[in-house]
Amino acid sequence: MRFDLLTIFPEFFAGPFDFGILRRAQKHGVIEIKIHDLRSFTTDKHHMTDDRPFGGGDGMVMKPEPIFNAIETLLAESVASEKPAAIVLMSPQGTRLTQAKARQLANDYSRLILLCGRYEGVDERVIEHLVTEELSIGDYILTGGELPAMVVVDAVTRLLPEALGSATSAVNDSFEDGLLDYPHYTRPAEFRGWAVPEVLISGHHAEVAKWRRRAALRKTWQHRKDLLAQAQLTPADQKWLAEFEAEKINEKDRT
Repeated sequence: MRFDLLTIFPEFFAGPFDFGILRRAQKHGVIEIKIHDLRSFTTDKHHMTDDRPFGGGDGMVMKPEPIFNAIETLLAESVASEKPAAIVLMSPQGTRLTQAKARQLANDYSRLILLCGRYEGVDERVIEHLVTEELSIGDYILTGGELPAMVVVDAVTRLLPEALGSATSAVNDSFEDGLLDYPHYTRPAEFRGWAVPEVLISGHHAEVAKWRRRAALRKTWQHRKDLLAQAQLTPADQKWLAEFEAEKINEKDRT
């Protein structure tokens, strides 16, 4: 997978891609990350990438010419792959980035060209005639698309084959099966009087799996009930949810 990040602040990305999984994925050729300065694709002597909006109003708008020049130049490069490239604008108006969306990007494309917006956004003609989709990482406003682009690179990379140390790590993540992740414990087995659940050190794999599923379900029920509506729940899951609700009612009665 190749990531091309278009920005007016290339220095913004110095460092974040040099650690952990992303560093290892680059070292082993799983991904390639290229940072491109949009100013180098301007044609005027002042290297202007933004201008005042037609019709008046606050702020500045990113000009279409440098963006079209940059992306068309990148697309003209010969990249051998059976999968297409996606041209993605990081925008608060875009589709919400979810685990399912990250997996779709990882599976369907060999290259993501991530356009980092700034100011009041980009000229609408870029959206209408160039980008293939807009992506948002949440319903809030940031100063630019650089941080969201980093999030996309990280989320997509860890879903690529051979990016993680374990083939099952990504499969067991939160949101992969519609639920939050189960609680994790490590040594020591007892810390300040708090013991690890006994089942986790029992060596009984079936019981461990059962405990983890129930614990993941409880955590989701406690913190993100909205996820349960879309999760694939088994009869056992439904029974546990009923038990959680009954426990809650009993606690209210006691108080």
